[in-house]
Amino acid sequence: MRQAFFLQLNWKELLVGDEEWSFLLEIVLRAFIMIIAIVLALRILGKRGVKQLSIFELVVIISFGSAAGDPMIYKEIGVLTAMVVFTVIIAVYMLITYFIGRSQRFENIMEGQPICLISEGCFSINNFKKEALGTQELLSELRLKGVSQLGQIEIAIEEISGEISVFYYEDEEVRFGLPIMPAALKSKQTQFDAAGYYSCCYCGFTEIKSAADNNVCEKCEHTEWLPSSNKKRVT
Repeated sequence: MRQAFFLQLNWKELLVGDEEWSFLLEIVLRAFIMIIAIVLALRILGKRGVKQLSIFELVVIISFGSAAGDPMIYKEIGVLTAMVVFTVIIAVYMLITYFIGRSQRFENIMEGQPICLISEGCFSINNFKKEALGTQELLSELRLKGVSQLGQIEIAIEEISGEISVFYYEDEEVRFGLPIMPAALKSKQTQFDAAGYYSCCYCGFTEIKSAADNNVCEKCEHTEWLPSSNKKRVT
């Protein structure tokens, strides 16, 4: 039965669809032309358009892929048509880049602005609301940079490329801060067992607490805390 099924398959339709076998050679030529066109287009855009993608530049790259992909495999779409689309994309890119270089306000609209995520060992909570960035995602990024507690960080900035720049305190200036290692994050508490430094689990605000102190954070009004760490960063 299985053998009969395979014999009944229309192998030509399965492999090349409605086109003739000779179209495979044409696809090779079309793909070669479009790949060369993409390389040339990216060379025209320059290194900035490849190395450090903003949202606008990502749209340009996706547009290139869409314009190049269809002519590679669809016979009814001519290569010249895709070249016209490429020309329009490059022209729009160069026009917008021109205005970006002459207007800071226009640049901010098109590419966004760097956002401060951590300042002096505490989360900049208001800025988190502007970005689609989860706390756990940020903590993961910090751990990859060798950070074990927020008191090691003077400032952390999300760049327009989406990458996070971190500037650290010198070892002798490291503060008590919120520990961010996975094991430590499981030990949240709403009461203070003994006097010492504690950090708010929500905003990272750190202060000395005693067993009788109020557990409401004065910065964000949350009530979960962790014993702070003053561990230095290992590089």
